[in-house]
Amino acid sequence: MYEKLQDLTPEMQAETLTRYLVSLKSYTGTRNERIKAEAIYDIIASFPYFKEHPEEVWIQEIKHDPLGRKNVWARLKGKGTRSVLFHSHIDTVGTDDFGSLQEIAHDPDQLQAFFKNHKGDLRVQEEARSGDWLFGRGSLDMQSGAAVHLVNLLEMSGSQEDLDGTMLFLFNPDEESEHAGMLAALEELHRMKQEGLEFVAAVNNDFIAPMFDGDTTKYIYTGAAGKVLPCFYIYGREAHVGDVLTSVDPTLIGAELNRRINQNTELAEDLEGEYVLPPACLHFKDDKKDYNVQTAISAHLYFNYFVFEKTAEDVIEKLRGITEEAVKELAVESSRKYHDFRRKHGFPSSEWDFSVEVCTFGELEDELIRQGIDVKSKLDKVVEHYKGRDKREAAFALAEALQQLDPEKKPRVLLFFAPPFLPHNYLSEKNQFGSEIIEKLEFRLKETSAATGEVFTTKRFFPYLADGSFLSLHESEEAVDVLQKNIPRMKELYPVPIDLIRELNIPSINIGVYGRDGHKWTERVYKPYTFGVLPKLIRDFALDLVSVRERVNK
Repeated sequence: MYEKLQDLTPEMQAETLTRYLVSLKSYTGTRNERIKAEAIYDIIASFPYFKEHPEEVWIQEIKHDPLGRKNVWARLKGKGTRSVLFHSHIDTVGTDDFGSLQEIAHDPDQLQAFFKNHKGDLRVQEEARSGDWLFGRGSLDMQSGAAVHLVNLLEMSGSQEDLDGTMLFLFNPDEESEHAGMLAALEELHRMKQEGLEFVAAVNNDFIAPMFDGDTTKYIYTGAAGKVLPCFYIYGREAHVGDVLTSVDPTLIGAELNRRINQNTELAEDLEGEYVLPPACLHFKDDKKDYNVQTAISAHLYFNYFVFEKTAEDVIEKLRGITEEAVKELAVESSRKYHDFRRKHGFPSSEWDFSVEVCTFGELEDELIRQGIDVKSKLDKVVEHYKGRDKREAAFALAEALQQLDPEKKPRVLLFFAPPFLPHNYLSEKNQFGSEIIEKLEFRLKETSAATGEVFTTKRFFPYLADGSFLSLHESEEAVDVLQKNIPRMKELYPVPIDLIRELNIPSINIGVYGRDGHKWTERVYKPYTFGVLPKLIRDFALDLVSVRERVNK
C-alpha cells in the first residue's frame, strides 16, 4: 500500500485509504472484521518505519472470540514516557438499508453517480454533484477515521526519533455491538502502562455531524456518554381468554412501562449545552411461541438508556419508582374493570388480587437464598446452556429461572441490567492531566480555526456510544456494586474489568471525522474537512500532549 501513498499529499492519502477500507466489508459480528484487521496490519507493515521495526506493529487475538477477531496495534516510541492512544473502530453496520443498491454499497463512485440524479433528497443530490463528499457504507462511521489515523501514523513515523512521547495506535473491531475489541485492548494498555508508558489521553475520531440545518460547527468532545440497558422481566397471571379479566397481563404492564419510559425526554439528564437523548425501547415481546387462547405468562422489555453524570444506581431507582406507580395504577384499573363487568352481567362479587411486586434481580436473588433455596446451581445451568448465545437472551433466561424458584410465583416485575454496559468517561480537572488537556485543546482549536476558518465548539460528552467509554471509570464503589448485583451473572455474561478500567483512567477526547447520515444508505463523509483539516489538527494536538507545556506557546 505504501507504494500507492508515497507520492500523494496527506489529503489524498486519507481519501485513498478511506476508499480502500470502504471497499472491504467488515460488518459487526462477521469474520470480515478479522479480514479487515489483517488488511490494516498489511497497510502498516508496508510503511518504511515498520519494515525496519516490524516488532512495533502487532496483532492481538481477542481471547475466546468465536469469530477469531483481532486488534491491530502500532507504536512509535518517543523520548519520554508520556503517551497518546489513537483509536478507531473498523467494523460497520450492515447494508440492508441500501435495498436495491446493496451491490454498490461499498463503491463510492457508483453511489455518487446514482445520487447525482437522485431526486428523493435534493440535499444529497446537491452534495453528490459538488464532488466534496464520499459515499458508501462505513465512509463516515468510521473507515475515514481509521484512514486519518493511518495517515498520521505514516506522517509521524517519518520523524519518530523527534517525538517527545510515544504515539500508540489501535484499530479494533466490534464497536457497533459489544465492544469486544476495546475490552480486549485494556489488557494490552495495562501491560504497556506497567512497562512505563504514561497515558495522557486517548484520541478517538468517531464521526460528528451537523446538529441542525445550516450548522457547520465542528463539535469536539472531551468525554463519552455511558450506557446501561435496563430490562424488565414481567411475570403475570395467565388466564383463558374467556376469563381474561382475572389475568394480570404482562403485555399490558409492558405497554404501560413503554408508554412512560420510551422517548420520555423528562428522563434525559439536564446538562446545559449537552446533547442528551432520552431512553429508547429496543425490545418488547411476550413469551408466547405458538397460537393459543391463553394470555401471556411473561413479557420482556428493555431500553437503551444513556448516562452522563448519573449512575446505574440512579437509573434503577428512577425506573423502580415509575414501575411501582404504573403497576399500582393498573391494579386499580384492573379491579375496577373486573367488578364493573360482573355487575353488568349480574354476577355475585368475587375478589381477585391484581397487585404486582416490583424488585431488582439482586433483591430477589438475596431473598430466595435467605429462604434456603439453591439459587446457584439453577443459575449455573442457565449460564452453561446459554454459552455463545445472545447475552440479552441469557440475562432474561436467568431472570426467568430466578422467578421460577419463587415458591409463591407472585406476579412481579423484575428489574435488572443486561449487556452492554458502558461507563461514562468525562474529563475532570481532578484528572492528573485534566487542566493541561483542556488548555492544549483550546489552544490547538484556536490555532486551527485561525488557519482554516473552521468554527469549533467543545462539549463534555460525545452523545452516542463509543469505545472511549471503557478507558475510564467515574462510578463510586457503591454504584458499581449495584450494577454488578443487577447484571445477572456479570462475571460470566459480561466480564467488564472494572478495576482495570479504574486503574488506567485515560481521558478520551473525540475529534471526529465530519459528514452526514451515519448508519443510513445516504452515509457520506465531507472530504475537505475530514481529509484536509482533521489529520493535522489531531496530529498537532497529540504532539502538544506528549510535549512539555512550552510547545503550546510556539
